[in-house]
Amino acid sequence: MKLVLAIIQPPKLDAVEEALNKIEVTRMTVTDVQGYGQQRGRSATYRGHEYHLKLLRKVLLEIVVNDDFLERTIETICSVARTGREGSIGDGKIFVLPVGEAIQVNDGARGPGAV
Repeated sequence: MKLVLAIIQPPKLDAVEEALNKIEVTRMTVTDVQGYGQQRGRSATYRGHEYHLKLLRKVLLEIVVNDDFLERTIETICSVARTGREGSIGDGKIFVLPVGEAIQVNDGARGPGAV
């Protein structure tokens, strides 16, 4: 089992969720987050004053998948969350972490069956 952490742009959330449902990845946790990477924030003007927004709004998807679903989950997120054909800075990042154990609270099921 693996934990897939995907940081994507908020407008891409619905499309990514729909695409993941098509490949039978139907469970995830979604969190609004803020951060910056290569973009280093952005500048904006409000009422004639320029200010710098260092933290940009993103969406964090937390998805636990069995090993046989890992590659298709990553490929789906990459293809749908990318902007344009080539993609651009700020499209997001994906991190994959091992999961030691999963336990379903309602019935106590453990392991891959709990995912």
